Amino acid sequence: MLTPAVGHFPAGPTVWKAEATATREARRTPISLFSVAQGWPGLGPEGRVSDTMSHATADRYAWTEPGVEDLGGGVHRIPLPLPMEGLRAVNVYAIADPSGVDLIDAGIALVPAREQLTAGLGQIGYELGDVRNFFVTHIHVDHYSLAVELRRTFHGVISLGEQERANLIATREMVNGNRNRFFGIDGLRRMGAAELLTGLSARDRQPPAIIDWEDPDRWLADGTDLDLRTRTLRAVHTPGHTRGHLVFHDAAAQIMFAGDHVLPHITPSIGFEAAGNPMALSDYLGSLARTLALPDARLLPAHGPVTGSTHERVHELLAHHDTRLAETLSAVQAGHATSFEVAKAIKWTRRHRAFADLDSFAQFQAVNETAAHLEVLAIRGQVTHSVSDQGTDLYQVAAAG
Repeated sequence: MLTPAVGHFPAGPTVWKAEATATREARRTPISLFSVAQGWPGLGPEGRVSDTMSHATADRYAWTEPGVEDLGGGVHRIPLPLPMEGLRAVNVYAIADPSGVDLIDAGIALVPAREQLTAGLGQIGYELGDVRNFFVTHIHVDHYSLAVELRRTFHGVISLGEQERANLIATREMVNGNRNRFFGIDGLRRMGAAELLTGLSARDRQPPAIIDWEDPDRWLADGTDLDLRTRTLRAVHTPGHTRGHLVFHDAAAQIMFAGDHVLPHITPSIGFEAAGNPMALSDYLGSLARTLALPDARLLPAHGPVTGSTHERVHELLAHHDTRLAETLSAVQAGHATSFEVAKAIKWTRRHRAFADLDSFAQFQAVNETAAHLEVLAIRGQVTHSVSDQGTDLYQVAAAG
């Protein structure tokens, strides 16, 4: 069942009309933070919508405004609202031809998102029933869940990266009651951060129950070519944000549907997934390198405006992680031994906020990302890893030579 509108959505007549139809009880009850945070941005540096607006720098959030952006060649960007203050919308890309439309990602299964997708498709002459395919970049709820909901009525085909099987299985386990492992909560003790468990509210620790987590119709392997009548997309496996993340590359048109792999304004969260992946950052850095090995392309991200070069942003992301790795190593050199201690020793967000100034969920994510950076340093031989008698991961600077 489609979930009524809950939380705070960007302004716009379509959204507020949907909000008005929500039940009074639903409006009083916020969505579980973890239920929507699967698409949460990382803690790094932070009508019709025209192409000019998409590139404007005066308003960082102009890209979230309701409407349709014509990107040329039958490709249209349709931003759909999300109930998160830090992440206001997700881009769905409609690839249209005379016989129908295919979507890259689908949005979240909430009433405002469905209504805005309906309105956007209507602006370009289509209805929900005209959607043939949902090519989903990864399993997070803001990308996958509306595809599942719409398939029940309209029978569009859902395709998802085959490496997301583990996340789908783990998510079902959490929905069925194994809450302790939810998105790394069981790992807080291993990271030396057990005290954060008390800061996460009971609501925040609820499993993701917005939708039934159904299988896709098709599991996509790395390198699969997708014939969409007017173009061919290649599915490229880019693990890191999740283990099964895909980007869809159109080499002929020089465009990259990047999902959450490369975002123009924020750094993607790393390894924030149900199945967990301690090597997520190592995987992500490898995926960025793999992206640079592809021909450069226009960046069509899931969150943020369209920009002219994927490679330019990849170089910025690599530089950011180099800086974060250096900061992490310096904290270990200063004697901080656990992921929690290191996270408290460094600054966060583009505003360089102290760890203590972050909310409880952001602190959880900061510790998780710190652990990922420490694992990379261990792989590179810059720090050594051991486990205490209490099961806590400990790091120290590797001996010279």
